[in-house]
Formats: sequence, structure tokens, C-alpha cells
Amino acid sequence: MSEFNDALPQFGDVKVFGLNQDSVKSHAKFASKLGLGYPLIADEDRALLTKLGLWKEKSMYGRKFFGVARTTFLVGADGKVERVWRKVKPAGHAAEVLSAL
Repeated sequence: MSEFNDALPQFGDVKVFGLNQDSVKSHAKFASKLGLGYPLIADEDRALLTKLGLWKEKSMYGRKFFGVARTTFLVGADGKVERVWRKVKPAGHAAEVLSAL
């Protein structure tokens, strides 16, 4: 998220959003702490996350749980998804998205 925030001026008119299941209050605190310059969408009931196929069963150290699959969608001006990055690794990802623009 910090890389996207740092690169925000390079995105120009492209809108950047974050999305997860945390509350609006939690997002506000987090955005303030990091000084984010783009909005975070709170999907507390996970309706959008589920519809996008991003609320997934995960496994860590043999323990299964549900969480958000790190994914980036590049959506064109016409509202159509132009590209999807799944299993996103944060380091260098903002530059990767910028190069795709």
C-alpha cells in the first residue's frame, strides 16, 4: 500500500482504491497512520470480496482460515477489467501496475 501511495502522482487520473473486510473506523485509523492518499473501501459483510472471488480459504502453518486474496484489478474507463494480478507480492507491484498502464 505504501508503494502505491508513493507512486500516486505517477498514476495521474487513474483512480487507486484499497479493499478489505475491515471496518470504516479501522480503515480511517490505518489510512491516517500511513498517510494514504487514496480511499480504502470497507466491505465488512464481505459481499464484494465474495463476488470478486477474493474471500478465500487460506492455510498457514497447517491452520486453515479465511482471508482476502491479494489481487489487483486494472479496470478501463469503460468499466471492463483489462488485467488481473493474483497472489500479489507487495514489493515492486506498484511499478508493475504503472508499466501496464
